[in-house]
Amino acid sequence: MLILARRIGESIIVADQIEISVIDIKGDQVKLGITAPPQVKVYRREVYAAIQAENRAAASASPDALHGLEGLLGGKAPGATAPGSGPSSGGGPEQPGQPPRGPKAGGGGRGPTGGPRAR
Repeated sequence: MLILARRIGESIIVADQIEISVIDIKGDQVKLGITAPPQVKVYRREVYAAIQAENRAAASASPDALHGLEGLLGGKAPGATAPGSGPSSGGGPEQPGQPPRGPKAGGGGRGPTGGPRAR
């Protein structure tokens, strides 16, 4: 572990992209400012630990837990969608050999008045 002493207004640079600055010191609390690129995620340790615990719980979920969803889906297999709610939003699953049932050509997905089509 690297240990550095910094005063208010002083900073350190990590990996040429992350700057950590001391903003304020009051008693036993230090306020830090962190400047990092958007792709670098910065978390407090307790938040990071909670995220990791949730990820582990989701990854270890039993495949049998999916069967309980069938009752909620009305007996449909997990992943099935109700008619009209699929990606084509044209009123049901597409049949082989038939054109997709999406919006009519030239309609642009708009209703007869030019506004958004009611769903």
